[in-house]
Amino acid sequence: MTVQLADIASNFDVNSELVPAWGTGAVPASALPDVVGAFRFICNASHLSYDDPIVYPGQPGKSHLHQFFGNTGTNAYSTYTSLRTTGSSTCNSPLNRSAYWMPAMMNDKAQVIKPDYISIYYKRRPKTDPLCAKIGIACVDLPRGLRFVFGYNMLNPAATPTGSAYFNCQGTGAISGHYNTLSTAQKNCPVTAQVGAIISAPECWDGKNLDSADHRSHVAYSAYIGQSYAQCPATHPYVIPTFTLGAWYSQGTTWEAWHLSSDVMADGTMMTPGMTLHADWFGGWDSSVMNMWAGNCVNLLLNCSGGDLGNGKQLKMYSGFTWTANPRVVAPPPAV
Repeated sequence: MTVQLADIASNFDVNSELVPAWGTGAVPASALPDVVGAFRFICNASHLSYDDPIVYPGQPGKSHLHQFFGNTGTNAYSTYTSLRTTGSSTCNSPLNRSAYWMPAMMNDKAQVIKPDYISIYYKRRPKTDPLCAKIGIACVDLPRGLRFVFGYNMLNPAATPTGSAYFNCQGTGAISGHYNTLSTAQKNCPVTAQVGAIISAPECWDGKNLDSADHRSHVAYSAYIGQSYAQCPATHPYVIPTFTLGAWYSQGTTWEAWHLSSDVMADGTMMTPGMTLHADWFGGWDSSVMNMWAGNCVNLLLNCSGGDLGNGKQLKMYSGFTWTANPRVVAPPPAV
């Protein structure tokens, strides 16, 4: 693959961030009868900021409030080089210095609700699957430097949202479902449970661009167009590993109305709570490690969880990881 940035190796010992998978070096089981290989890991929240290095590069404070996770140094000036060479990570290990961010979750007191954890689930058919040449031209790895936005389009609200975004509920007393709004999800999610914001990244790439003017047009989603399988558009024929992101928030001891920071428009109008759910991704994986999970978990059709790389090695979990946000509620940072 030539349409990608030059590799930047990690500036630390890669092996220091790898441990025997599950303490034993065991290789995960096949994902069959599923047709995709799976690579999953867990993140904690990192920092809050009004920055967006994809939509507003070099313009600190220009965006609505974002909840960042992954690379701890992400800011308005972040580039592929800065992500690869600086920052730690709240997604298992700094071997994944990718930056992920989404609108901050707010309560009716203008406070931020921190997610307890974020689950990331990468998947794709193996490169050897004959359908790769029918869904598109071929199944390929994530190109270095790729970045995109998906979900509600803040730059073009009239556009149809992407990513099949929805809200869910899990835990004691939960009534799970695919809820379109935050308020509906909350009504089915008692204070003993967690509300989830779930959204899926695109899986089709044009093979030419790592970004585009609207930060979306260089990637696309597959669709059923008369076949028994979804196909990529002819303009985006390269099938890349997609990922589903799920951010989970404890309801707390008393019910309160929530909304996303992006639900409040520039003129102060409040959209239906949760309507503007979207997410951003800026790749910053260590290439050797990405090759491990892509080559084993995805291409060998394995069922990898917990940062298991499918070869007897596993991403070491960073010190300080927790399944419960503490504090759960924080004040937003001052506007820039």
